[in-house]
Amino acid sequence: MASEESSLRALESLMTEFFHSCTTNERKREIEELLNNFAQQMGAWRHCLYFLSNTHNEYVMMYSLTVFENLVNKMWLGVASQDKMEIRSCLPKLLLAQHKAMPFFIRNKLCKVIVDIGRQDWPMFYHDFFTNTLQLIQSPTMASLGLVLLKTTSEELACPREDLSVARKDELRKLLLEQVPTVLGLLTGILETIWDKHSVTAATPPPSPTSGESELLGSLLQGTHYSKLLSQPIPALDDDSQQLCSLALECLAHLFSWIPLSTSITPSLLASIFHFARFGCDLRVKPKTPPSIYSSCSSNGEHAPPANGGGRPGHQMGGSGQVDRSRLGVLAMTCINELVSKNCVPLDFEEYLLRMFQQTFFLLQRLTRENNAHTVKSRLQELDESYVEKFTDFLRLFVSVHLRRIESNAQFPVVEFLALLFKYTFNQPNHEGYFACLDIWSIFLDYLTTKIKSRLADRDGVLNRYKDALVLLLREVLNRIQFRYNQAQLEELDDETLDDDQQTEWQRYLRQSLEVVVKVMELLPSHAFATLFPVLQEDLDVYLGLQQFIVTSGTSRRLNITAENDCRRLHCALRDLSSLLQAVGRLAGYFIGDVFAARFNDALAVVERLVEVTCYGSQISLYDLETAVPSVLKPDLIDVHAQSLAALQAYSHWLAQFYSEVQRQNQSRFISLVTSTMDATAPLITAKVPEKLLLSACHLMVSIATTVRPVFLVTLPAVQNIFNLITESQTRRLPQEAHMLVCRALSNMLLLPWSNLPESEQQWQTRSSSHASLLAALTRHYRLLRGTANQPPHRLGLEDTKAVLHQTLPVLRDIVDSISGESTKSRQICYQSLQESVQVSLGLFPVFIQQPDVTDEMLSFFLTLFQGLRVQMGVPFTGQIIHTFLSMFTREQLAASILQEGSAGCRVVEKFLKILQVVVQEPGQAFKPFLPSIIALCMEQVYPIVAERSSPDVKAEMFELLYQVLHHNWRYFFKTSVLASVQRGSAEEAMENEAQFSAAMQAFGQSFLQPDIHIFKQNLFYLESLNSKHKLYHRKLFRTSMLFHFINVLLQVLLHKSHDLLQEEIALAVYNMASVDFDAFYSAFMPEFLNGCQGVDANQRAVLGRNFKLERDLPSFTQSVHRLVNDLRYYRLCNSSLPTGTVKL
Repeated sequence: MASEESSLRALESLMTEFFHSCTTNERKREIEELLNNFAQQMGAWRHCLYFLSNTHNEYVMMYSLTVFENLVNKMWLGVASQDKMEIRSCLPKLLLAQHKAMPFFIRNKLCKVIVDIGRQDWPMFYHDFFTNTLQLIQSPTMASLGLVLLKTTSEELACPREDLSVARKDELRKLLLEQVPTVLGLLTGILETIWDKHSVTAATPPPSPTSGESELLGSLLQGTHYSKLLSQPIPALDDDSQQLCSLALECLAHLFSWIPLSTSITPSLLASIFHFARFGCDLRVKPKTPPSIYSSCSSNGEHAPPANGGGRPGHQMGGSGQVDRSRLGVLAMTCINELVSKNCVPLDFEEYLLRMFQQTFFLLQRLTRENNAHTVKSRLQELDESYVEKFTDFLRLFVSVHLRRIESNAQFPVVEFLALLFKYTFNQPNHEGYFACLDIWSIFLDYLTTKIKSRLADRDGVLNRYKDALVLLLREVLNRIQFRYNQAQLEELDDETLDDDQQTEWQRYLRQSLEVVVKVMELLPSHAFATLFPVLQEDLDVYLGLQQFIVTSGTSRRLNITAENDCRRLHCALRDLSSLLQAVGRLAGYFIGDVFAARFNDALAVVERLVEVTCYGSQISLYDLETAVPSVLKPDLIDVHAQSLAALQAYSHWLAQFYSEVQRQNQSRFISLVTSTMDATAPLITAKVPEKLLLSACHLMVSIATTVRPVFLVTLPAVQNIFNLITESQTRRLPQEAHMLVCRALSNMLLLPWSNLPESEQQWQTRSSSHASLLAALTRHYRLLRGTANQPPHRLGLEDTKAVLHQTLPVLRDIVDSISGESTKSRQICYQSLQESVQVSLGLFPVFIQQPDVTDEMLSFFLTLFQGLRVQMGVPFTGQIIHTFLSMFTREQLAASILQEGSAGCRVVEKFLKILQVVVQEPGQAFKPFLPSIIALCMEQVYPIVAERSSPDVKAEMFELLYQVLHHNWRYFFKTSVLASVQRGSAEEAMENEAQFSAAMQAFGQSFLQPDIHIFKQNLFYLESLNSKHKLYHRKLFRTSMLFHFINVLLQVLLHKSHDLLQEEIALAVYNMASVDFDAFYSAFMPEFLNGCQGVDANQRAVLGRNFKLERDLPSFTQSVHRLVNDLRYYRLCNSSLPTGTVKL
C-alpha cells in the first residue's frame, strides 16, 4: 500500500506540474510520454482503481478514467477474464459510493466507462448491466445517477462507433429495443410523479380564457379533458425535482432520436412531456434585473401572472430557478421535435400524432394570447430565446412533414391554426425569428400550390378555404417591408455589410418577404395585383410630384425640401417605392403565357406606369439634384430610378408577347412604349451618371434588344445616339461592365433574327454591313497591334498594348457568347465582322506566351470562339489555331505555368485544356488527326507535372479532357460497335491505341490514391459514365487486366475512411465492376483480397468471407461491402490491442 500511496502522490504532483502555467512544452512532452508508458502496462488499471478511490485531485481522476477507457475500448480482448470480472464489480461500486462527492464531469466519465464495458460484455458476461441501471432509476435517492447511465447507454449502444462488428451492433440495438417499453414506462412514472406531487401544492386558480379563446380551445382539443389538464397552473419545482425532470427529458430526447414511432410512446407519456413544454411559456426575467427586485416582483405576482409563473404567494425564486424552468420547456420541445421529425408514421400512431398536435397548438395559443399586462410581442420577447426557436422548429416540421396527413382530419381546424401561426409570425421579437416563420409560410404556400395543381377540379374549393389567410398574409408581409408601417424595425436592418450570399441584411429581408408575396400572387393573382398596385400608385404620386420642388439657380438644381420632418417622410416614401417596384417586377411572370389576354389590361397599366416613371426620372435627372440631406436622399433618388428601370426590364417577356400578338395589326401602342423606354434609357448611358443607374439602363437596353427584338429599334434616334457614342473614339469611355453591356445590346440588335418574320424580310445584308462597321469601330485600336506581332514588345509600349487587349477582348468575347446559341446566319455575320481581330489575336499569341495575364485573356477569347463559332471558322483555320497552341505549349512552358500554384499560369493551362475539350467533342472526322497529339500532350506533358502534386489546379480540366477524348472518340480505341461485340462474343474484340488507353486508365486509377476528394468524385463519375455509355468495365482489356485492381483500390479507400463522404458512390462503383462477372468476383477476387489483408488471422478471414453474402442485387451487395469494411477495421483494432504473444483460440 505504501508504494501505491507514494505513486499516487507522485502522480498528483506530475499532473499539477503538467497543468501549471509555468511548465515548458518540452517538460509537458516528457510527462505525457511517462503517463502514456504507464497506461500501456497491463496491470496499470489496478493502480488507477486505487488512485480513483483515494484522491481528490480532478486531474488524477480524469487520467485514471482515461486509462480504463483505453483498456476497455482498445485492449479488452486481451484482458484476463478474472480481471474483467473484478473491473465489472469494482467500478460500479466506486460510482455508487462516491458519485455525490465527484465533480459531475468525472461522474459522467466513470458512467461512460461502465457503459463501454456493457457495450462489450452485456448480456453474456455482464448480465446485470441494464437491470442495475433500471434499479437505480427506481430508487428515489439514486434516480438521477440511473438517468445519467441510461442516457449514456442510449448514446453509446444505440448508435455505436465502428469499434464493434456489425453483428454486435445489430445485437445491441435489438437488446435495447426490447427494453424500450420498460424504460419509457419508468420515465413516464418519474415525470408524472413529480408533476402530481407539486401540482397539489399549487393552489392558484386557472386563468379564465376569453370566450373566443375557449371556443378555439374547444375546437382544438375536442373535449374538456385536455383543456382542464393544460389549464392547470404550472407547479413550482424544487431544485432536485427540476434536475431529475431535466435528466428524464434529456433521456427521452435521445431515445426518440433512434427508436421507431410505436404504441410504446403512450398517451400518458406524451401528456407528461406536454406538461413540461408549458414551462417554456413561462415568462423569464431579463438577467440584468437585480435579484431583490425580481424576487419582489414574482412574490406579488405583478410581472409573472399565475397562469404562467405558477409562483405561490410568498414563494420567492431566484433568477437561476427561472432559467432552469424554461430549460425544462426547451428539453420538452426537443423531445416533441424528435418525434415530429419522423416522416414514417405507423397507422396505429396517427391518432397519437393528432393528439400531439392538438396539445402543441394549445401551447401556441398560450404563446399568442394577449392580456392586460403583455402584448403578444412583449410576451415572446420575455420568453427564453431557445424555447421560441424550438417552437418555431416544431411549426416548421409540422407544416413540412405532417400537414398533408392532418389537414383532412375533421378534428384538426387548420384555418384556426393558420390564424395562430399568423399571430406568432408577426409578433416575433427578432428578425431571425421572423425569417424562420416566413420560411414556414413559404413551405405552406408550396404545399398549397402543389395540391392545387394535382387537384385542378377542386381548385376553387381548396383556395376558398384558405383565401382569407392568404389575403391577410399578403397584406401584412407588404406592410412589413414598408417604412410607413414598420420604420423602427426596418431602420435597424444593416444595408452595408454583405453576408456569405453577397446580400445585406436589408436585401435578405426584402428578398424573403417578396418570395412570400410572389407565392401568394401565384395562388391569387388578381387579388394580389389589386392589393399591390394601389399602394405603388400612392408612392409614385409622391415621386412624380417632386418636380414642383426643383429650384434652378445658375447651373445648379436643388430639391427645395428642407424641413427635417419632410425629408424623413420623403426618405420613407422613396425607400417604400423602391421596395414596391421590386415587388411589381417580381410579378411580371404572372402576366405572360396562357393568361396574357386575360390579364392584359393589368399588365398594360403597370408597363405604361413604369415607362412614365422612367421617362420622368431621366428627363428631370433627379440623380443630379442637390438635396438637404445628400447622404440619404441622393442614394434614395438614384435607387428609385434604378429600380424603375429594373422593374420595366422584368416586363420584357411581356413586351415580347405583346409584340408577337400585334405583329400584323396596329402597333402604335407597342411602338410608343418601346420608343419611350429607349428615350428614358439613352440619356443615362454616359460616364457622368452614377454606376448603379447606368448599369440598370444598360441591362434594360440589352433585354429590349435580346428578348423583345423590335424591327424598328435600330432606327430610333435614341438608339442612333448610343451607336454614335460607342463608335466615336474621342468620347469618354464608359466603365468596363457598362461598355460591354451596351456593345452586347447594339450587336444583338443587328445579329439576332427578328421574331415572327420570314427570312426574306430579315434585311441581313444591311444589318451585316452595319455590324461590320460597329465591330470595326470597337476594334480600331486592337487591329493596329497587328504590326507588333513580329517583334517582341518593348517595355514602353507593353502596358499600352496590354490595356488595349484587356479592353477589347472581353467585349468581343461577350458579343460571341451572347449569340452562340442563335441561328447559323447570326453566327456567320458575327464571324465575318470578327475575322480580322481573330487573326490579329492568333498572331499576337506567340509574342505574349510569357505573359500569363495576357495569355489568359486571349485563351478565354479563343475558348469562346471555339464554343460558339467553330463551324463558322472552318476546319483549316481551326486546325491552324490548335497547331499554334500545341507548338507553343512545350513541356517547359507547361511546367513553368503549372508550377505557379493558383496563379494566372495555371488558369492559362486550364483554358487551353478547355479549348481541347471542345475540339475532341466535335463529331465528324475533321479534328480526328489531332487526337494523337492531344492525348500525348495530356499523358506525356501535363500528367507527369500534375500527378504527384497535391494541388487540384489543372488536374480537374486534364481528367475532363481525358474523359471527353474517351467518350467522344471511343472508336479510336475500340473499332467494333457495342452490338457487334455482343453478337460475336468478346474474344474477337478489336482494340487500337492500346498503350494510350492503358495509360489513361492508369491515370484514373492513380487519382483514387490521392487525398483530393473533388478529383476523386469527378473521376469516379467519369468511369461510371464510360461504363454506362460504352460498357467500359465489360471490355476485354479492362476486365482481364484492370478490373480487380480498381475494385481493390476502391475497397482500400473505404477501409482507410479517407473519402467517407463518397461511401455510397464508391460502393455503387464496386457493385458495377463486380457485376461484370459475379462468379469471378466471389470465387477469385474475394479470396485473393482477404488473403492480402494485413492485421487479421485466418479464422477472421474465414468469418469475413462467410459474412459477405453471395448476393447479386445492389442493396444486399452494398450492405455486404459496408459490413466487410466495418468488420475488417474492427478485427484490426482488436488484434492491434492484444498484448504480444497472446494465443488466440
